[in-house]
Amino acid sequence: MSTLRWSVGRTVATVAAAPLLLLAACGGGGTDALDEGSGDGGGGTVVIGHQNYTEMEIMAEMYAAVLENAGFDPRLQGVDDRGLYVTAMTKGDVDVAPEYLSSMTEYLNREANGPDAEPLASPDAEQTLSELDKLAGEQGLTPLEPAEAEDANAFAVTQEFSESNDVTTLSDLGGLGKPVGLAAAQDCPERPDCQLGLESVYGLKISTFEPLGFGTAQTKEAVTSGEVEVGQVGTTDGQLDTLGLVVLEDDKNWQNPENLVPVVTDEFLEANPEAEEALNELSSTLTTDDLKELNGKVDNERQLAEDVAREYLTEKGLI
Repeated sequence: MSTLRWSVGRTVATVAAAPLLLLAACGGGGTDALDEGSGDGGGGTVVIGHQNYTEMEIMAEMYAAVLENAGFDPRLQGVDDRGLYVTAMTKGDVDVAPEYLSSMTEYLNREANGPDAEPLASPDAEQTLSELDKLAGEQGLTPLEPAEAEDANAFAVTQEFSESNDVTTLSDLGGLGKPVGLAAAQDCPERPDCQLGLESVYGLKISTFEPLGFGTAQTKEAVTSGEVEVGQVGTTDGQLDTLGLVVLEDDKNWQNPENLVPVVTDEFLEANPEAEEALNELSSTLTTDDLKELNGKVDNERQLAEDVAREYLTEKGLI
């Protein structure tokens, strides 16, 4: 499964008491600790932090490959919670991390302004990037160019349901005027970007709710089996096509943007400006469909994240 996190949270379960420096390395040629950030110019070691699930493992492997091509010695460090590598970045122990535009904005917003902070991310991608730039700057971090590739919060139905009801957008679904069952994250009924918004923005009538999780196998099974009509998924989920599921278009631009964006430490960027060019070139190439296909190769075909990342970059002439 490519997306094990949900919307603004965008994180897998926290390893509550695990000391950061004792977490095992993952990916190509990883390191046993997060205390080897370079910051000394002229290439050298670059530590890439990432969350431990398919999509972010692929992104980290692509970052590693393009940076290696630019003369760096990449070390990948996977952790189970965003907060671990963000803390390490502020200490100079991690140099680079793949992130999501709105989720990272809201993570830093809550860190700076408290858990009940007024949201700063919005459906306006440029405005959200501006907010992220300000929040990240306060932590000595810089977001680079966001990719077109976006793993946004989305809602899927079966291909059969879509075709038989002539439904391709969320407006179409709301326009049916029929009650539908929804499988989603546990907190969906209270969230404006989930059930509340489906009802208020698109006029859906949610008759039943199953708290089966964001993009989980259980949620997708509930849709394919007909237990519910709609399931909450991510737009780059590589298993949707295989399962006969289709994402309904968010035609009112309701959801916040979740473009993949490299976040780097100011210290690393100042010492290694060539890294910015390499990462931005990847961002300018990667699309949502590309990432969905890469996720599918790992999740469905059991290929290695490193292999699919390098194959893609080679095909695109990036390495």
